[in-house]
Amino acid sequence: MWIVFSLLAALSAAVVVTLSKVGVKNVEPSVAFAVQSVLIIVVAWGVVAWQGHLPTVAQIEARTWGFLVAAGIITCVSSLLSFQALKLGQASQTSSFDKISLVFSIILAVVFLKEKVTWQLVVGAVLMAGGAILIAFSKPEAG
Repeated sequence: MWIVFSLLAALSAAVVVTLSKVGVKNVEPSVAFAVQSVLIIVVAWGVVAWQGHLPTVAQIEARTWGFLVAAGIITCVSSLLSFQALKLGQASQTSSFDKISLVFSIILAVVFLKEKVTWQLVVGAVLMAGGAILIAFSKPEAG
């Protein structure tokens, strides 16, 4: 089932990139991100309330809060950087180059989470990084 959710997340991310590229055309990237962030907050807390999980918020341990807050801050930085990249570059190129995060995720998972490295993981990561770099630095055809 995780594959279905991952594919839906990927499709959603592709739609977000496309809509955001149009959105940052005449707006500063930080403003565009702020607008989206307000909506993210409303929807996210709405889902928590709808699912009946509001009481569990008080049960979150301090250490977990630390990780969640740090991840939230880094998510904001990542989004701000992505919006700036979208403002300056083509959506297909900036979004593909952003996917090199997969390689960083694998490295961090191996170092900090002690996940195992397999040859398939290494080959897949190299192919994805190579594809992302190839797309990111491709020249548009003259038309």
